[in-house]
Amino acid sequence: MMAVTGDLPDDADRWALELKWDGVRVVSCVTSSGVRAVNRRGTEVIARYPELSGLADVVHDHEVVLDGEVVAFHDGRPSFDRLQRRMRHARPDARLIRRVPVRYVVFDLLYLDGRPLFDAPYAERRALLEELELAAMGAVEAPPHLHAADSGQVKELMEYTWEQRLEGVVAKRLDSPYRPGRRTDYWRTIDNFPTQEVIVCGWQPGWGRREGGIGALLLGAHDRAGRLRFAGSVEDGFTDEALEELYELLWPLRRPTSPYHEEVPPEHAHDAQWVEPLLVGEVAYDLWSQDRRPRIPSWRGLRDDKDPSEVVHDPQGPD
Repeated sequence: MMAVTGDLPDDADRWALELKWDGVRVVSCVTSSGVRAVNRRGTEVIARYPELSGLADVVHDHEVVLDGEVVAFHDGRPSFDRLQRRMRHARPDARLIRRVPVRYVVFDLLYLDGRPLFDAPYAERRALLEELELAAMGAVEAPPHLHAADSGQVKELMEYTWEQRLEGVVAKRLDSPYRPGRRTDYWRTIDNFPTQEVIVCGWQPGWGRREGGIGALLLGAHDRAGRLRFAGSVEDGFTDEALEELYELLWPLRRPTSPYHEEVPPEHAHDAQWVEPLLVGEVAYDLWSQDRRPRIPSWRGLRDDKDPSEVVHDPQGPD
């Protein structure tokens, strides 16, 4: 189940608030046979994040399906940049796991001991989740939620997310069911720093210290008719390591023609190296401009949990 972008609800007594976690969405299933965990694309990720195998010990004798985010922390705050170091390795070695540990932050319970909970209201699912008493230490936790009717605590929470440079909060209606695979107004994200998923469609060569490599990535996103549209370029937010990795990934994907369904502005098409539109990334931005481009974008990293067909321009933006 996915959220829409919105504002804090006016009918606050019908809503709860949770922190928005800057990680990778994972649904996990714990049975007597063991633990399975899949990302949004349905890819098994236990080998990538072996910390999740400890769920069997955490939930004791229960059989459950949990929804949450795999998060890497830096200085006590979620760090998507740090998580990238784990996302790049399908089977990380013990040294990397020690250097970049992850935690599974659980925020929903979808199945409990033979009972599907999709039609149960959010408030009931959260109460049952709390009764599981998931560990607040180690690799698994289930942070508390906040009733949105408490205006004083809501104000403190929003100020805290700004001060800590957190992504924002998610508002969830207390009576809402869980609808797998759907984006619904039952859940709303209130973002401090907007982000947008993008498709990497090519690059422009670097200059100066980036000469011989990537200077800027050329971005795309589908419009509501499914056409791949030009979404500008991004040249900020890269580490040297990220640029080298991107170059290695993109070089085999080269193609002679543009993958877009429209003409690209000459200043971006000049010297462009086009690639098959297979890699999904994410940028932070200021505004979504009238020409369907994130304004002042900054690269945040690749997202191997997203399919290119899912990437559409910001729903808050123009048609």
